[in-house]
Amino acid sequence: MHYIVFVMVLFLSACSLTPEMTKPAAPVPEVFTIDGKAVPPSSKPTAEMAWREMFIDKRLQALIELALANNRDLRIATLNVESVKAQYGIERAARLPSVGASLDTTRQRSVTGGDPKISQIEKQSNLTVGISAFEIDLFGRARSMSDAAFARYLASDYGRQAAQISLISSICEAYFSEQLAYEQLKLAEDTLADWKKSLELTIQLRMASQNSALDVAQAEGQVASAEAIQIANKRALEQARHSLRQLVGSDIPTDLPEPNLLSDQSVKTSLPAGLPSDLLLHRPDILQAEQNLIAANEDIGAARAAYFPRISLTTSIGYVSQDVRNLVGSGYETWSIAPQVTLPIFQGGRLNAELELAKVRKSTSIAEYEKAIHIAFKEVADGLVGSETYKLQTTAQERVVSAAERRTKLSDLRYKAGMERRLELLDSQRQLYLAKQTLLELKQQELNNAVFLYKALGGGLI
Repeated sequence: MHYIVFVMVLFLSACSLTPEMTKPAAPVPEVFTIDGKAVPPSSKPTAEMAWREMFIDKRLQALIELALANNRDLRIATLNVESVKAQYGIERAARLPSVGASLDTTRQRSVTGGDPKISQIEKQSNLTVGISAFEIDLFGRARSMSDAAFARYLASDYGRQAAQISLISSICEAYFSEQLAYEQLKLAEDTLADWKKSLELTIQLRMASQNSALDVAQAEGQVASAEAIQIANKRALEQARHSLRQLVGSDIPTDLPEPNLLSDQSVKTSLPAGLPSDLLLHRPDILQAEQNLIAANEDIGAARAAYFPRISLTTSIGYVSQDVRNLVGSGYETWSIAPQVTLPIFQGGRLNAELELAKVRKSTSIAEYEKAIHIAFKEVADGLVGSETYKLQTTAQERVVSAAERRTKLSDLRYKAGMERRLELLDSQRQLYLAKQTLLELKQQELNNAVFLYKALGGGLI
């Protein structure tokens, strides 16, 4: 009979009270558009592009590898995955019988009355193998809890992937910020050197009575302003290095390759976008929200099953003998079957509240899933607009720099010839400095936009 029970335990099929899972339709347009024109879909999703293909700078690649190995936030995300995986193992084990063996021996002394008294020692050994309090999952409660735990495990792993992509993106942005601060400092130093020479010339002209004290004061103020800018850029450079070091999670080695200038960065700034529906397959944060929705749906099934009787089974088979050495095959066999049925009668409204809570959490998960899709669509759309416009803006700013350089040269010649006041030269020099600084900032923004779009399209894992 115990064999029949064991077979029933293993193969009894359970019904499920989990509602059918239907994902909401993606609340976004079918195509991406720029200026009202549809962006043609690509055949190869950007998510299939490895980050080493995207970021060619050898120093940047080394920094990314260091961060993937040492960053604390990524390590925490990885440990969270292991924790949820272990929880899933616990829930999955609850669906299987727990088989255990026990061996116990008792010695009992008894004394009978009379004169003389008779003392007798009795021994008994028991060997049993059995299933302890195994729940027969007739209504799918254990299966729903196991499936929910598995979905949460997948969600946590997608969360880790999203954290890794975010880390790679943050490293790139911090690296470009450091390079911007370095090049701005170099620009400030070169500008300060030029303005000091201009101050020396102005002083010489003043000594020759070819200009006024006002010109000297203007030149001195210009040099002091450049010195202040230089100090500010030094501070910005150190702070950018601190941010980069914090993201990497360790000291940055001194033997890394030299960095490329912002103008020499070979980063792909035009990326294929594909279709909005591709984001549902490649964005880890959307996949994470989807798995959380599946888990919330399974929680409803578990909450519904709690209304029905819970059937558990304890069964064992074994041997009994007075001599432990002859225990197996002694001829004294024992077996027991102890089914138990627990039926909820009065719970004070707890079961209703738990079911209502599960439904509310599912509604919340649906909203979070739709929100993740909305955010992803907006990020990709913003990135595509950036790719379309930053290059044009940078080209225009290069023309601004070229014009400012010509103006500064002409103003310098006219000032030396006594045809212009010092104020005109001062203004042209300041405009040239601002134009060069703006060009550096635009180049950094163009690179950051490429990083942003790469992340938005789900790339960066390999």
